[in-house]
Amino acid sequence: MKKTIFIVGAGKGLGTAIGKKFGANDFKVVLMARNADSLSSFAQEFQSEGIEVYSKTADASNDAAMSKVLAEAVAEYSTPDVFAYNVGITLPDSQLTEGVTPSILHERYQTDVVGAYNCIRQIATDDFAKKNGVILVTGGGLAMYPSADYLPLSMDKAALRAMVQALHPVMQERGIFLGVLTVCNVITEGSTCAPDILAEKYWKQYTERNDWEIICQ
Repeated sequence: MKKTIFIVGAGKGLGTAIGKKFGANDFKVVLMARNADSLSSFAQEFQSEGIEVYSKTADASNDAAMSKVLAEAVAEYSTPDVFAYNVGITLPDSQLTEGVTPSILHERYQTDVVGAYNCIRQIATDDFAKKNGVILVTGGGLAMYPSADYLPLSMDKAALRAMVQALHPVMQERGIFLGVLTVCNVITEGSTCAPDILAEKYWKQYTERNDWEIICQ
């Protein structure tokens, strides 16, 4: 029987690269993102490469809606073996017309951190533990090297990293591996952190299950 990976934040770039890497290793892939049209396009692309793929529209910033989608996905495709949270608002603060307001901080934290916690809490069931499930999240170098030009993102990636570090031993006791891939460069082709390179690191973290954090410089 094929193993299954759920990917929340399946956008063009890293999200789809992760899906293709696991799909090429005989995983059933379930893509989740807000844009239904993009998901449909990605699914067609995966199918053309012989990957068994499914998709569900989901908004990680809405806890109740996200929880509903995850419950539906488990009911339809079974408890996953791997869960990936690849969500983050990466726009520079210069694009905020009113600057970094408290409401912006709340909004970003909800998506970048609370959304991740909500998914982890729901996925880390006893059934997931019986599968020795793996939960991986995409972190960022701003967690260690914060920038005033990306203040909400710096704060959120630091919180996300702290959450994974704190929960890793707790999850490990249950037989679940929780890890973070900390990305310290731009995720683009030609970069040291190109999508395909990061997808390989995701696979390494899944297969080896050693370090709670892998850093891509």
